[in-house]
Amino acid sequence: MRVLVQKEPFDLGAEANAFAAADTGMGAIVTFTGVVRDLAQGDLDVMEIEHYPGMTEKALARIASEAQERWSLGDVLVIHRYGRLAPGDRIMMVATAAPHRKDAFEAAEYLMDYLKSRAPFWKKEITGTGAGWVAAKDEDEDALTRW
Repeated sequence: MRVLVQKEPFDLGAEANAFAAADTGMGAIVTFTGVVRDLAQGDLDVMEIEHYPGMTEKALARIASEAQERWSLGDVLVIHRYGRLAPGDRIMMVATAAPHRKDAFEAAEYLMDYLKSRAPFWKKEITGTGAGWVAAKDEDEDALTRW
């Protein structure tokens, strides 16, 4: 299991290839990458993501461990960025490896739902007309109920 919280961009291809190469005995590898969207319809300049170092890593490691306990996984990777990100920048990546695809997909979805709703990150959108914190969405909270 590897959990990274970092300011720097990550190379999606290199991370996915390294993750896959380390788990040669697995039958399924699932990856997901989140990208900063311009929900302000062309007005988003940047998104600022804040976190508390130490607390964030512990929270992400805990949920990754929970995923390993719930599903038959060979490995888990979680990368999440912080700082100033522009529309189109990669914000996060989840990868799961499992003997069978069902476990890999379900665990990846579980991790993505957690990252969207419960991970201790705070996001502020900065547009040409001002700045505002991104509020939690009901549909993101509802997604957690299936777990």
